[in-house]
This record gives sequence, structure tokens and C-alpha cells, in this order.
Amino acid sequence: MTAAISHLPRMVTYGLTGTVTKVVGLTVSVTGFPAPLGAVCAIQREAGETVDAEVIGFRDEETLLLAYGNLGGVRRGQKVTLTQSDPGVRVGERLLGRVMDARGRFLDGLPVPPLPHRVPLHADPIPPLKRPRISEPLGTGVRVIDGLLTCGQGQRMGIFAGSGVGKSTLLGQIARYSTADINVVILVGERGREVREFLDRDLGKEGLARSVVVCATGDEPALVRLRAAYVGTAIAEHFRESGRNVLLVMDSVTRFALAQREIGLAAGEPPATRGYPPSVFALLPRLLERSGRSEKGSITGLYTVLVEGDDANEPISDTVRGILDGHIMLSRSLAHQAHWPAIDMLASISRSMNDIVPPEHKAAAESLRQMQAAYRQAEDLISVGAYQAGTNPLVDTALRMRDPVLSYLRQGSHEHQPLSQSIDGLKKLAQMREQLSARVPGKKD
Repeated sequence: MTAAISHLPRMVTYGLTGTVTKVVGLTVSVTGFPAPLGAVCAIQREAGETVDAEVIGFRDEETLLLAYGNLGGVRRGQKVTLTQSDPGVRVGERLLGRVMDARGRFLDGLPVPPLPHRVPLHADPIPPLKRPRISEPLGTGVRVIDGLLTCGQGQRMGIFAGSGVGKSTLLGQIARYSTADINVVILVGERGREVREFLDRDLGKEGLARSVVVCATGDEPALVRLRAAYVGTAIAEHFRESGRNVLLVMDSVTRFALAQREIGLAAGEPPATRGYPPSVFALLPRLLERSGRSEKGSITGLYTVLVEGDDANEPISDTVRGILDGHIMLSRSLAHQAHWPAIDMLASISRSMNDIVPPEHKAAAESLRQMQAAYRQAEDLISVGAYQAGTNPLVDTALRMRDPVLSYLRQGSHEHQPLSQSIDGLKKLAQMREQLSARVPGKKD
């Protein structure tokens, strides 16, 4: 009896109808429609067709909706019908290799596969005391990440980049060559042209075969772009609970935040930091905390952030960096030098690396960081020929090792390096430094 009563509020919402009273911009106001927040409904059009919409808020006696499509043909007095009070998505093994939109519809033209399970879009994150510690590394196939920014299974990393510095190429490379069992790729707000390019050029057939791609292009309504992030995360959670190690790639968190800004402002929220309403900063941790390890499997999250004007301290970048377990900064300066991937290793960090790598790996990574930091401090003097050999022994060593270090940090987009080989290469560089330092300890050449 108690169980039946607990389900009563959800049951009675089905069959609800209301009436359109006004449309202001993209927001539809409906009276006599007490549907729950997040519910999906159908708005009748003049020609008899319907357009789907979602409940985004309430104002006085009105329920506020945002549509998933074009509002053309909607007028005052049209009927609104509740169709789904608890949004979800159907999942199953046959999702692998498929491309779908934020509504769960397949975009690749192939037959709809049988999907036996349904999961909610808005699941709760794993409770903190039920999260096992991150203990195993995840190989990405990219030397500089595996060696110097080692990522663990269940870790959440941010890739911070401006436009045009190789972000999508790096994501595709990681998705192709990572040691994860399954990839879930979420493309939020991408240009339509770039979707095909990412699938064919960056992800490739090899990567797509073990991936699920969820796409919402930039011309689609804000609700669709927002929903894509939840659909992809829900799919990743399903595979994690089946015992898999999942790599969740989301491009990008910034466009997710921009979509929520549109929705929040349409619902009447006041603009706060740089025009972002408070709901943006409430939704970000709720979404990002859903990845991580569980007692059955793991979701390793790679979330890209578009750095506005190359300012890494703008509100979304600063907030996301505080939520995640590490960040990879892509440098426009390195990109201009044709240094690929354009990862600024001195500005990047993996907060879980010290817990998942042995001491000799950690020492080798610190050795390379020290050389890079010393070289950068003296770079201006070196570039104008004013540096005198023997002034700083560490700079002298960094100069001698400049070519092998750059060779290690650079890697072609279709070049694959296993995790063990990346670590061995890093240790060889550390040994080379020790040999050079022992040969000329602080003396001038």
C-alpha cells in the first residue's frame, strides 16, 4: 500500500492537459497544466501537428515551456498534453557504433536496434563513500598525457582550449587509442560540418566501432543541446553499471553552460556572473559528478572547455577547473609553432597521478618538468643569444636535451604509443639528464 501511495503523484500526472496563453520569445506559457519540472509535453499546432516541449519553470499560475522544435503554427488557446513525466533514454549493447541525437533518434540511417533497457536522464551521482579510490591508470595513447599527466580510470579531466588549437583532433586520438572498453562521445553545439569531420577524420571507423556518439548541433534549440549532455551521461552510466570501463568525452561544457543560460534567462532567472544565471553553476557539478568509479565499473570523463578569449579564469573555466580532478591546457603559442598536441605541460596537472604511478615514474615526470620550467625561464635570453653557458646547470642540461624532449612531447594525430612505452621513454629522458649532469656538474662547457 505504501509503495502504491509513493507512486501516486507520478501516476496522476499522465493525461494532463493545459491551454496555451501566450508565447514570448521561445517561452510558451500554459494554464491549467501542473506538470512536474522536466516533463515532456506536446503542443498542438494550427495544422494539427504537434511540437514537443519541456517544462522549465513556473510563474504564478502558469507553467513555462521551451520547445524542442519550431513554434510556428502555435497560437493562444492551443491544447498542451503531457507525454512523459520522467524523461529517459533506451540503452543496450546495440548502441555501439551508432550516432544518435539528443532525443534518442538515430542519425546514421541504419535500422533502429532492439534496446531492452531504459534509464533516467537525471540520475543521482554515486554517493561519496561508495566511490572506490582511483587506483589504475587509463592509457590514452598520447605520450605527453600518459607520461606527465597520467589519467586514472574514473578520473575527470578537463581539456581547456581556445578555438583552433587541436582540441577535436586530440579528443579523436584519445577515443581511438585509449584502453577504455567503450567510448561515449557527446558533441554539444558543434557546427554541422564539424560533426561529419569528427566522425570520419578524428574518430575514424576504428574509434566509432566501440563508441556511442550523441550529437546536438549549434542550430538546435537550447533544450536539445542541454539534453544531449544528459543522454550521453545516462548511456555511460548504463555501461558502467554493466561492469565496463567507459571513456566519456564531452565537447564542450561551455556550450552546455550557454544552453542553460538561454533556458534560465527565458524562465526569468536574473543574470549573475557575466550574464550566467545561478542555475548554470548549480547544474555543472550535478552533471560532472555523475562520472567516476563505482563498485562495478568506471566512467573516465574528458570534458572540454572553450576558453573565452584565451582567458582561463573566465567564470565557466574557473568553475569547471575547481570541480574536476585535473586539467590539460592547450596553448595557442605551441599551436602556432606546429607543436602537436599543443599541450602546455607546465600549466597542466593530473590530481590523481601521484596515487596511481610508481615512484620512479613520478620522479621521471618531475625531472622533465624541471627542465622545461628552467628552459622557459631562460627562453628570452636564449632566443636573443644573451644566455651564457654555465650560468645555470639545469638550463645547460635543458639546452642539450632540447631535441629529445621535444621529440617526446610531440606526436602525430594518428601515432599510437602504448602506456608502457610512454613511461619507458620518460625514464630514458630522466637517465639522460642524470648522465649529462654527472658529466658537467655546474661547470661551463
